[in-house]
Amino acid sequence: MNPSFVGCVEGALGIREWLESQGHQYIVADDKEGPNCELEKHIPDLHVLISTPFHPAYVTAERIKKAKNLQLLLTAGIGSDHIDLNAAAAAGLTVAEITGSNTVSVAEDEMLRILVLVRNFLPGHHQAISGEWNVAAIAHRAYDLEGKTVGTVGAGRIGRLLLQRLKPFNCNLLYHDRLKMDPELEKQIGAKFEEDLDAMLPKCDIIVINMPLTDKTRGLFDKDRIAKCKKGVLIVNNARGAIMDTQAVADACNSGQIGGYGGDVWHPQPSPKDHPWRYMPNNAMTPHISGTTIDAQLRYAAGVKDMLERYFKGEEFPAQNYIVKEGKLASQYQ
Repeated sequence: MNPSFVGCVEGALGIREWLESQGHQYIVADDKEGPNCELEKHIPDLHVLISTPFHPAYVTAERIKKAKNLQLLLTAGIGSDHIDLNAAAAAGLTVAEITGSNTVSVAEDEMLRILVLVRNFLPGHHQAISGEWNVAAIAHRAYDLEGKTVGTVGAGRIGRLLLQRLKPFNCNLLYHDRLKMDPELEKQIGAKFEEDLDAMLPKCDIIVINMPLTDKTRGLFDKDRIAKCKKGVLIVNNARGAIMDTQAVADACNSGQIGGYGGDVWHPQPSPKDHPWRYMPNNAMTPHISGTTIDAQLRYAAGVKDMLERYFKGEEFPAQNYIVKEGKLASQYQ
């Protein structure tokens, strides 16, 4: 096994020896679903629970209630919506994540999926492995990225990195966010701020979702909002699956309103075998992999170790890593 593959049960984030040498008990399990799973057995004794967003251990209000000794919930990665944050805040727990650990990884993956969809790559690949040769079947809906209008819904760390990577392709770049970028950065990237989301959508050939899942963003892209997009729009979503109305996306792909949909996030996760996104046309879907490259694993594993060291010493975490602190949610989750 690749020794840098630390984001698995066997790899255990590379911190088992370090933790156990200090007298801590470190339990690593992938059995985390159902009332009789391994996680349920240990919940009453846990002081710290580390989870990942890729195949998450869902930390529900019920589990938090059982965790009488729990003090800290750590996400090895970015995105803590698998935790009932309001219940965690009410219980006085600290919730933190490794901010920035996989922003490059996710932004690069978004670029990949944009190009896969724009160039109609997947049908060509399927032809290659099935022994076919039909250029027209691919070329009739393959385009250049240059000159296209790309809008990101959310321009935080990942959204900004994506825009920077898109600039050399000579696209028209738009962004919608709660906050406007620093004017100098906006000028450097060449992106235009769109305050009104619904006004931005029909301008875009490609839309990329880069916002956290909150009560406000859940189901944001429903049937009505998708209808406001340009017909044949390409959508990439590596943020969270529940931001989209699952059936509305599938229906729009089948009707041609969405010309292609790609991403690595689903609702629920793991997705069932009959999930409609598995079978809709022109999809570039994968399991939740964009933020867990080997490089990202090494970054979030190092981040977890740093956070645990601070926790053991009673020190503060970096401010940007807090999701819940002293009963208050971070602004992006409010």
